[in-house]
Amino acid sequence: MQNENAALAIDGGDLALGAGLLALIRPALDLLEPGGVLAVNSVNQALRDDLPRWCQLQHHEYRERQKTDQDYDRHLIARGSLSVPLGERESGITLPQHEGHISAEDVLNSIPMPEHADPTSGFAPRGARVEPGGPRYPFSLLDREHVAPPEVAKLYDQAIAAQWNANTDIPWDKTPKLPDAIERALGQVFTFLAENELSALYLPSKFISRIHPSYVETAMFLSTQMADEARHIDVFLKRARAGGGGLGVSSATTSQSLLSLLELEDFTEAAFLLSVLGEGTFLDLLTFIEDHAPDEVTAEVVRRARNDEARHVHFGLVHVRHALVHDESLYSRLEAAVRRRAATLSNVGGAPEPLQDGLTVLAAGSTTAKAIGRGHDAFRELLHTMHESRVKRLEHAGFTVEQAQTLSDLHTPNFM
Repeated sequence: MQNENAALAIDGGDLALGAGLLALIRPALDLLEPGGVLAVNSVNQALRDDLPRWCQLQHHEYRERQKTDQDYDRHLIARGSLSVPLGERESGITLPQHEGHISAEDVLNSIPMPEHADPTSGFAPRGARVEPGGPRYPFSLLDREHVAPPEVAKLYDQAIAAQWNANTDIPWDKTPKLPDAIERALGQVFTFLAENELSALYLPSKFISRIHPSYVETAMFLSTQMADEARHIDVFLKRARAGGGGLGVSSATTSQSLLSLLELEDFTEAAFLLSVLGEGTFLDLLTFIEDHAPDEVTAEVVRRARNDEARHVHFGLVHVRHALVHDESLYSRLEAAVRRRAATLSNVGGAPEPLQDGLTVLAAGSTTAKAIGRGHDAFRELLHTMHESRVKRLEHAGFTVEQAQTLSDLHTPNFM
């Protein structure tokens, strides 16, 4: 029976306070605003002493014990004002389903991201109420406009739907024995690809722990990007060795270029330099390798990798475009970041020589003088294609034609 002075009532039966009754009392009090009154109906006489003491310890107000016509006590407790969780209680949320599935995009639409996030909420998921008094976490990416483009949940859904298996989805049993020169060229090209993909694995990892959980979809997408890169490294190294060619040379140019990526500390600059410029340029490189692949296995490896990289590039584009709309100073900051990186390789005249040679031989298909001439022309055409594609992507990101041309010209000769 609910007392008229109580907002809520529970039946505790003969439960003692330390024998399960609190599992009824605490959730019931949580439903009340401070000052709201809970009636606890109980036949356990020990509560006459235990409940007032517990209320004192928990900073609730024990109002009174009322006798009833039946054989039980009615204890009235007013909820205290301390330790009231911050935020609104989630209620009435029903996530839509599509053929039995609930997408991350559906969740984001139902529980939108806040404009700013509080680092004292810790790892509380977005939408959870947070008890005050928690520690401040070292999250530094706290603003939605600089962390999470609106499309990020959709990109995550696409990423998890497109995962593939490096062991079973590549026809490794069809790896041929190619001429030694072609095998060595493949080994060199895939060494370069794996080395650059290692940087694309490590760089996002340094930012995930800085992203506030209110924007967890961005961290989730970056985790799929890292899974993609790990898979690419796996298949690139396998293909380099599968036909007996072995790994090639890691050039100083590549090492210096990739260090300049790893040293980045700004998330948007990293997304721009890695995904828009670097991985964007890699789309053309992977297409080139597929077009000149000497075998089915090589073609399938780079085709699948290119599909993954296209998602990474798309994330970089929408992230940078979204950030540029909300921060006009970002244009100059991104250009300065490109110029700083270009300065680290100012003494380098072109792509690493081992890579140039590997791509030339791969495009030639043989080592005859006439074929090598064709391969050289194909490589030069690749450089032109990369530049034209970078300009288009930069314009798509929000840069002017002049800015896009300048930034593309400054991009690292290491491609990534």
